[in-house]
Amino acid sequence: MAGNEWINGYLEAILDSQAQGIEETQQKPQASVNLREGDGQYFNPTKYFVEEVVTGVDETDLHRTWLKVVATRNSRERNSRLENMCWRIWHLTRKKKQLEWEDSQRIANRRLEREQGRRDATEDLSEDLSEGEKGDGLGEIVQPETPRRQLQRNLSNLEIWSDDKKENRLYVVLISLHGLVRGENMELGSDSDTGGQVKYVVELARALARMPGVYRVDLFTRQICSSEVDWSYAEPTEMLTTAEDCDGDETGESSGAYIIRIPFGPRDKYLNKEILWPFVQEFVDGALAHILNMSKVLGEQIGKGKPVWPYVIHGHYADAGDSAALLSGALNVPMVLTGHSLGRNKLEQLLKQGRQSKEDINSTYKIKRRIEAEELSLDAAELVITSTRQEIDEQWGLYDGFDVKLEKVLRARARRGVNCHGRFMPRMAVIPPGMDFTNVEVQEDTPEGDGDLASLVGGTEGSSPKAVPTIWSEVMRFFTNPHKPMILALSRPDPKKNITTLLKAFGECRPLRELANLTLIMGNRDDIDELSSGNASVLTTVLKLIDKYDLYGSVAYPKHHKQSDVPDIYRLAANTKGVFINPALVEPFGLTLIEAAAHGLPMVATKNGGPVDIHRALHNGLLVDPHDQEAIANALLKLVSEKNLWHECRINGWKNIHLFSWPEHCRTYLTRIAACRMRHPQWQTDADEVAAQDDEFSLNDSLKDVQDMSLRLSMDGDKPSLNGSLEPNSADPVKQIMSRMRTPEIKSKPELQGKKQSDNLGSKYPVLRRRERLVVLAVDCYDNEGAPDEKAMVPMIQNIIKAVRSDPQMAKNSGFAISTSMPLDELTRFLKSAKIQVSEFDTLICSSGSEVYYPGGEEGKLLPDPDYSSHIDYRWGMEGLKNTVWKLMNTTAVGGEARNKGSPSLIQEDQASSNSHCVAYMIKDRSKVMRVDDLRQKLRLRGLRCHPMYCRNSTRMQIVPLLASRSQALRYLFVRWRLNVANMYVVVGDRGDTDYEELISGTHKTVIVKGLVTLGSDALLRSTDLRDDIVPSESPFIGFLKVDSPVKEITDIFKQLSKATA
Repeated sequence: MAGNEWINGYLEAILDSQAQGIEETQQKPQASVNLREGDGQYFNPTKYFVEEVVTGVDETDLHRTWLKVVATRNSRERNSRLENMCWRIWHLTRKKKQLEWEDSQRIANRRLEREQGRRDATEDLSEDLSEGEKGDGLGEIVQPETPRRQLQRNLSNLEIWSDDKKENRLYVVLISLHGLVRGENMELGSDSDTGGQVKYVVELARALARMPGVYRVDLFTRQICSSEVDWSYAEPTEMLTTAEDCDGDETGESSGAYIIRIPFGPRDKYLNKEILWPFVQEFVDGALAHILNMSKVLGEQIGKGKPVWPYVIHGHYADAGDSAALLSGALNVPMVLTGHSLGRNKLEQLLKQGRQSKEDINSTYKIKRRIEAEELSLDAAELVITSTRQEIDEQWGLYDGFDVKLEKVLRARARRGVNCHGRFMPRMAVIPPGMDFTNVEVQEDTPEGDGDLASLVGGTEGSSPKAVPTIWSEVMRFFTNPHKPMILALSRPDPKKNITTLLKAFGECRPLRELANLTLIMGNRDDIDELSSGNASVLTTVLKLIDKYDLYGSVAYPKHHKQSDVPDIYRLAANTKGVFINPALVEPFGLTLIEAAAHGLPMVATKNGGPVDIHRALHNGLLVDPHDQEAIANALLKLVSEKNLWHECRINGWKNIHLFSWPEHCRTYLTRIAACRMRHPQWQTDADEVAAQDDEFSLNDSLKDVQDMSLRLSMDGDKPSLNGSLEPNSADPVKQIMSRMRTPEIKSKPELQGKKQSDNLGSKYPVLRRRERLVVLAVDCYDNEGAPDEKAMVPMIQNIIKAVRSDPQMAKNSGFAISTSMPLDELTRFLKSAKIQVSEFDTLICSSGSEVYYPGGEEGKLLPDPDYSSHIDYRWGMEGLKNTVWKLMNTTAVGGEARNKGSPSLIQEDQASSNSHCVAYMIKDRSKVMRVDDLRQKLRLRGLRCHPMYCRNSTRMQIVPLLASRSQALRYLFVRWRLNVANMYVVVGDRGDTDYEELISGTHKTVIVKGLVTLGSDALLRSTDLRDDIVPSESPFIGFLKVDSPVKEITDIFKQLSKATA
């Protein structure tokens, strides 16, 4: 009944009016509710209410109706309204029971899916399981262990981070996108997005910057240039630490912690986190540009001229996790995730309340997009940091991408060097949030506190009163005897905080009332009626219970307090030798328990959630069942009455509190990250060396561009072919200059630094390196058989190239790329049949982003990027993937339903389209295959991390590595050749392959050609349309063309987009 005490009053009113109401209904049965019970009597509201209505009813609307009932004086009208309320509660109860049944079915189905995924995974693994691994089986019961032994086990193979790591000089990137983030005067609580997470990430950045071995920490967030918020949120950079804050050996020109604000989304608006989703890729591109610049700067300062890449990219919350995954893939550096609050857990809670449908929940909270981002984050993360073990078991355990039992088996196999067949699970690490204890004075027991109390309540006669905190006076005025030990509870007046149960336990335990006082700090209020219904009902119940148990003089409940008063409140309770209690039904972490321990207060806390871990570390109190009033009262009585136990808990808290300090948090944090598989970009041929070689030939290349432009713009005379092969006039002065420069160029270039270039490094590499802009053709035009639609695709390619080259400014230093799901052989055949030279393109992205090629080899040979395969290889498990996909696609149909045994196969392996990082299949019946989201879910349940997609008008399915895609390939070109994504123009149709959405969002310019693609694969992407949460509905970076747009119109749209800013 917590949070619904108004129902007690409602029940009393029914009882008061019962006799009269039943008499009236019996005299006038036609006006009554004609609902008979088993004994043949008319509907009895009291009996129905007592026997049938669930105790969890908490409806604001019903509460308002009840207030109207109370105000009604006419007895007949009042009885009618009471009866109407019973009917409404009955309907609500039926709805809740229906939802509970649906929920139980969903949980049962999910359990079956997980068990099936686990079985399928272990079938592949069981063949070479050693006897030791069988001991780590999925059905093993884990024995409980002490915190010390758990810590020893977790860190036994890890090298603890210490001061001798100073030479590392690391660069760490943190991401927290939503809310108002700044270093000083944080506006915590100003809205739902600016809360504990904001404070945590800022303090984490500062604390990491002070650690030995950490040179720079960047905290990325959103830049907001809006009149709605303070101007400081528009500052692109804010320094969080000074040179004095950091280790002397780690200071430098760019060292320390900084807030880096990246503009994305509408610049002039503050957006809630639910509205930020379509702009996430804009942030990724902006952050990538900053990281590349900073890596070069740090390389000059501390890297001996080589780029210093981020040691780790750490995403906080789902939106930042999604961003961190993409940045991690683009840069090939490790990713870490902290969820803070999880979407699946929130969805479960909202569904149990029964107030909103799934559709309404998704519309309000964008919950499906959030869950999809969290699943992707799990796919990419090396490490997931949680505050408590409960978060791992009960929250992350809800996700497809994490299975505690399967993770244990895979970890055991990896430790023994046994093949995991491409299966991966992220590691979970419990690292409680750090706290700053610098302002906490740990004092031994002295009479000072009693002296302060004595002066406050008029102690020694003639003594001058001491200056004591104002909040002490505010609390003490409630008490008849303020010298009693104080039981302190500090929380919001939320039903989940269980304050009413605490008050009942105190009120019904006479020894406890006689021995102690109770202080309830329940937020700030001016008028209870102005609070939300839930908070108001809790406060109203508190006042009623105080009156019921006659607790006046024993319970304090001040209306106001400041955040700065909280340490003084703890100190007051400690001076009275009191106890801190957190009786919440479930407490995710329990930060107040640590704060109380730091001030010398023993604790009594709920046994559900984070307090269990805190108690194991501190050993400074007792855990109780929050539903058991007697247990709560006994625990409090035990601590305040047994002074030896009280002192022992107080000393233990002080002795172990360092485990929750920021230095300890950061030490554990860096130790865990150091154990991850470190990786960073590594090039066989360094792009910067190539650039240095070509600097002396920049004039030559510029003149070449002038020559190319002069040839390709001969629009009035003989028109050149698309590859500009028309011979120039021999009297052309440009040609004369070029002819004189060609010979020394060829002779001198290989001799520049006395180094032999890589055999795979063609002459086109530097050309791509020096491009100012790149036009990417990613048009997915295919017929019913999946073959390229030459009639639609070829004219568009020709017109795009002509449009770019028709403008002198755009033609200068512009290059072209083609991005497709076709394999290289098929793409080159298509270009040849269309009479388009492959050399027109600076790069070719093939097989849905699994391969990158460059023209420029001998005899026109296409050269694969020598570094791309290793760049996208992360968590690629081709050997285990093939068998699993074949089995899933032939046993599971659309919607996840099982197919009948003996049904014909739905897929056939497409060897011609497959490569070392792409598994391709031909689809035989597109109406029966699973959607991408269903397939990805089933693969995640089996520990397989990849990027499945349908392409070529749903006639093919291709599976590429997790962080490979056509959009990520463009970011690779940015990282590899410094070709800024913001200077790329991506041409797409209005439909396409299932990775089509990824090509639209971002800071690159997108040209959507309407009517060009009539048949796409997007219907097989997901069961729920999330496009509005992925692609912005309006963006200055997106332009539109018609399929028959003339060349001039195409040129104009390119010019228009080149000037676009968000």
